[in-house]
Amino acid sequence: MKHRAGFVNIIGNPNVGKSTLMNALVGEKLSIVTAKAQTTRHRIMGIVNGEDYQIVYSDTPGILKPSYRLQENMMNFVDTAIGDADVILYVTDTVEKGDKNAEYVEKLTRVDCPVVVVINKIDISDPETVSGLMKHWQELLPKAVIFPASAQERFNLENIFDAIIERLPEAPAWFDKDTFTDRNMRFFASEIIREKIFLNYGQEIPYCCQVEIEEFHEGAERYDIGAVIYVMRDSQKGILIGKGGSALKKMGTQARVEMEDFFQTRVFLKLYVKVDPDWRENKRELKKFGYES
Repeated sequence: MKHRAGFVNIIGNPNVGKSTLMNALVGEKLSIVTAKAQTTRHRIMGIVNGEDYQIVYSDTPGILKPSYRLQENMMNFVDTAIGDADVILYVTDTVEKGDKNAEYVEKLTRVDCPVVVVINKIDISDPETVSGLMKHWQELLPKAVIFPASAQERFNLENIFDAIIERLPEAPAWFDKDTFTDRNMRFFASEIIREKIFLNYGQEIPYCCQVEIEEFHEGAERYDIGAVIYVMRDSQKGILIGKGGSALKKMGTQARVEMEDFFQTRVFLKLYVKVDPDWRENKRELKKFGYES
């Protein structure tokens, strides 16, 4: 029996549902999902194994025009993903403008690997619009295969999966067959906290925060986790903590509950807030947080 294996890299503009799609394809919540742009900052791998295949999915940040060093590094993750893919999964949806960040679509016309275009969120559209979008994307990317889908409703995922398998190269597995991600537990703890920040705070707060796990102790009966949330200004620290610590307590409780579900054990979570005005631009700080090589 021939074994297929390779890297399926997911790219697309912000808010089209890349992370939701990857989580659905992998069957695990590996990428955080919110309605806000720039939720995903890292490149995150999710690995699906079968007897005769291994798919290494890679979620990437949404495509944007960088305004500061952090965003430049985020776009480096996207460019790398285009360059090292065995299959590119380009995700669009039924509401975004087709010419948004058109230079990346143009790049896809020049890649050597197969391209699969997923038109997501068809559950909030109509057949005529979806048909028009399929024609539009087929004209833009004649060599690509186009799938309408709903990651939220898990519609058409089986056909997308089959198309990916068909396009993977014949190769041995890249990772042990019991591996499901390249990230460690500390990373997922920090991402869970960051997701709750996105869900609980508005305006610039989520984009000015970075989470660092300083303590992660795996005990027999519970995990003890200590995290620092970095913000850029004292005013942001005050908003994050809230009156009498109420906002931080609410967000921390939500994070703890999700961690207990994710890690399948009790969690004791301690949160601290510190001000670091330059963390989004400082090369050394970005390297500490995993954004610089």
